[in-house]
Amino acid sequence: MRVAIAGAGNVGRSIATELLDNGHEVLMIDRDPRAIKADSVPSAEWLLADACELSTLEEAALHRCHVVIAATGDDKVNLVVSLLAKSEFDVPRVVARVNHPDNEWLFTESWGVDVSVSTPRIMSALVEEAVSVGDLVRLFTFRQGEANLVELTLPARAPMVGTTVGDVDWPHDTSLVSVIRGRHVHSPRPDLALEPGDELLFVAAPDQENELEELLSPRDT
Repeated sequence: MRVAIAGAGNVGRSIATELLDNGHEVLMIDRDPRAIKADSVPSAEWLLADACELSTLEEAALHRCHVVIAATGDDKVNLVVSLLAKSEFDVPRVVARVNHPDNEWLFTESWGVDVSVSTPRIMSALVEEAVSVGDLVRLFTFRQGEANLVELTLPARAPMVGTTVGDVDWPHDTSLVSVIRGRHVHSPRPDLALEPGDELLFVAAPDQENELEELLSPRDT
């Protein structure tokens, strides 16, 4: 898979390193000569140019890229790169970094963004996930709000404790994708019995989250 990354700062270089380690081709683009640190990611291709310029993206052969990642520290730049990648080069997958939470509403398909990644929101979700039991925590949003990755740690008094996965009448438009128990990850087999403290990971439609939380939370007695 060929990936172009606009923004060769710490974030962009870290992403590039992971992708290269997984066997992908990576092109780094940045207009700041100080950001061109080829020795830090020697296996990547490098292009010193402005990613907001159409001529730059033509030189980068974006039409051959499977994914474009707009990873600069400027939300305006990330939006422009995303829009050009999608509208001018029909890149199949565009991922954009959101630096300021107030700008999240802009990062939609209208601007060519398939997936937006907000570091502040992810950090907040991870903190909630670490301390919450019985509360549904949204970890990630797919496809502009059509589905979310959510987590719930099963409380000891939850009605589903001891029930097998196959016997639970899960809400419509939800899918249990994994059960994390201690240090082990379990596939949600129908015969797997739920235990207190299980971390349940779901992909769920946003309008089903409340029903899912009510199903798994303790009942008032």
